[in-house]
Amino acid sequence: MSFLKPPKILRLGFIAIAVGLGVTASIGLTTSKWLGALGGGVFGLAVVLLDAALTNLTFRQFSNATMGLLVGFFCGLLINVVLRELFALVGVTPERDLILTIVGVAINVALGYWGVSLALRANRQEFSLLIPYVRFRQDSAQDSPLLVDSNIIIDGRVARICETGFLSGALVVPEFVLEELQLLADSPDPIKRQRGKRGLDYLREMQESPKLEVTIQAELLDDEPTDSKLLQMAKRLGARLLTNDRNLGRVAALQGVTVLNLDELAGAMRPTLSPGDPMSVKLLKEGKDSHQAVGYLEDGTMIVVNHAIEHLGKTVDIVVGSPLQTSAGRLIFAELSENPTGG
Repeated sequence: MSFLKPPKILRLGFIAIAVGLGVTASIGLTTSKWLGALGGGVFGLAVVLLDAALTNLTFRQFSNATMGLLVGFFCGLLINVVLRELFALVGVTPERDLILTIVGVAINVALGYWGVSLALRANRQEFSLLIPYVRFRQDSAQDSPLLVDSNIIIDGRVARICETGFLSGALVVPEFVLEELQLLADSPDPIKRQRGKRGLDYLREMQESPKLEVTIQAELLDDEPTDSKLLQMAKRLGARLLTNDRNLGRVAALQGVTVLNLDELAGAMRPTLSPGDPMSVKLLKEGKDSHQAVGYLEDGTMIVVNHAIEHLGKTVDIVVGSPLQTSAGRLIFAELSENPTGG
């Protein structure tokens, strides 16, 4: 799938610029242009290979490490200034000046390493205190990314829900989930193949939607089950897990991962009906008893209306009776109102 490939044109452009810089440097140094081009190309290729090797390095980690390095160097600079003042008080000989330079470099390297190490282990709140002009409040859960699994992509409802604005945050699709969809699409089983193709079609629609931000996340994770890798990635990214897998949701909640289950959302959105509530429903088919007619709510709830068989195919006013919870779902019995309307 071409729209998921890494930006090769960007890497080739960087290598070309590096070659051009090498040629320019060779002119200034009055050396061979070919040698300069070779040196620039090797440098550009090394940078690109380093980028490919650091696949797991996120922008947040990079910025944290950079800030830690700057803080470490700043602390080292202060210490070196103090040491030079102390050496100046006792009189600095050339030997001592050399020692002071070596000690200064060692201090800068040590504190730079220490700063990077501490920064990578720091949490967001610590960085909010360190750099208050970057973020004045703690990130809310609504702003964290949404990590999706293959089931929720195949489900197809997530795109419509995100477009309404009820769910915010970028959608993150792990690369191993994409591979799982591809395997389903290539399966000899026609049902699995249809599910895989439907998932890939939904994913393409989500990527093309201007209202959604979809990111394909490449991860170098251990050869573990998909659910375990999803939980690892969710914890590393600080992401919410969007799924309709109840068992996966339970395990994720036990590990401290925020879980959003679309099936639970659909259940919560069902209208609350109490005995005596009036409503309208279209009667679509006969009921179990000869006098009953059956209609459905928008969420699929079955409404069985007594003594309504003569209104089959019409929209009638009813009064809610007793609800019944069955293994197949919710079932509601109702009676015709005094003045049913035809539709």
